[in-house]
Amino acid sequence: MTSWPTSMPDSVPPRSVERITTTGAWGVGDDIGGRRFARVVGAEGLDLEAGGHLGPVEIAYETWGELDSTAGNAVLVLHALTGDSHARGPTGPGHPSPGWWPDIIGPGAPIDTERFFVVCPNVLGGCQGTTGPASIAPDGKRYGSRFPIITIRDQVHVEALLADHLGISRWAGVVGGSMGGMRVLEWCVGSPERVERAVVVAVGAAATAEQIGLCSLQVRVIRADPAFAGGDYYDNDVGPAQGLALARGMGQVSYRTASELDVRFGREAQGVEQPLKGGRYRVESYLEHHGDTLLLRFDANSYIVLSEAMNHHDVGRGRGGITAALSGVEARVSVVGISSDRLYPIGLQYEMARLLPNAPEVRVVQSTVGHDGFLVETAAIGAWIADALA
Repeated sequence: MTSWPTSMPDSVPPRSVERITTTGAWGVGDDIGGRRFARVVGAEGLDLEAGGHLGPVEIAYETWGELDSTAGNAVLVLHALTGDSHARGPTGPGHPSPGWWPDIIGPGAPIDTERFFVVCPNVLGGCQGTTGPASIAPDGKRYGSRFPIITIRDQVHVEALLADHLGISRWAGVVGGSMGGMRVLEWCVGSPERVERAVVVAVGAAATAEQIGLCSLQVRVIRADPAFAGGDYYDNDVGPAQGLALARGMGQVSYRTASELDVRFGREAQGVEQPLKGGRYRVESYLEHHGDTLLLRFDANSYIVLSEAMNHHDVGRGRGGITAALSGVEARVSVVGISSDRLYPIGLQYEMARLLPNAPEVRVVQSTVGHDGFLVETAAIGAWIADALA
């Protein structure tokens, strides 16, 4: 069996008290929680798709279950934009929020940890232990605005290095939704021999113009915050909290549906507040809450870097187009969509499935929630995942 370090190598200075007011990023000196760490790229660095260079690269990840003697029972779970490695587990030291997929992973769950060894890494460019903009660069200063452009392919490259580190040559399954689904697809296209089964949830084969537009507006809102300071805010008294909270609120509207928001909030005022006298409507309070909560566990630069990586998503780039790229997939792929998803409409999943070998059936989860259905409708999603991994 492979052994893993349980704490971050002592390669960067402790987290400063001042940085707590500028970013919600995890930092050395914070409780590690359930994280494990691996340095997958050394000082030689990693050449990136867009032409940049990055190194060393640390990756934070969490695991559940046991890897069998043949390393043949490993399942990779990939998180979305504001997720992290904490897919399962309670709030606690090192983890300001509970696991984002607790009903999907565990003993007897759809991804059964009595059968599978489950790995969930924090993505490259993230802010919860894996190298990202808030990390320390080789010169001893935080990357900030110097962090290079990365793509979904770069993120999967780093995940493949983690698999090598763990002794896993082929995944029994790779599962993810939204940005995680982009990486599932990239695994299937870029490393077809390393994926046996895959579950792609609520995403398309390439970013659409609307998706790019929505992400770019959120990025512009963050950059327009005076406290953003061009991306180099870590040593300042305050960070771009307002910009990040507003970006999160904009995103949250696209993750849900008009009908769900009407049913939940309608035109009701928030508590005793009076909108005609400057008070808020309930839906405004809801969006502010999501923004404020994100500030406790996320970094504005990471939000930008990951949003732009999603905008670059295109499995056909440099591969002769989407049709040619998907035709080379060897994994048994299950495609799952959310009926009411307006950010990644169900038509994108049908288009993808039509181009995959054997044209798999699209499994449609009926939901009024919208794109967030991949996180909310866990009974339905879990049933399809269990079937795919059976």
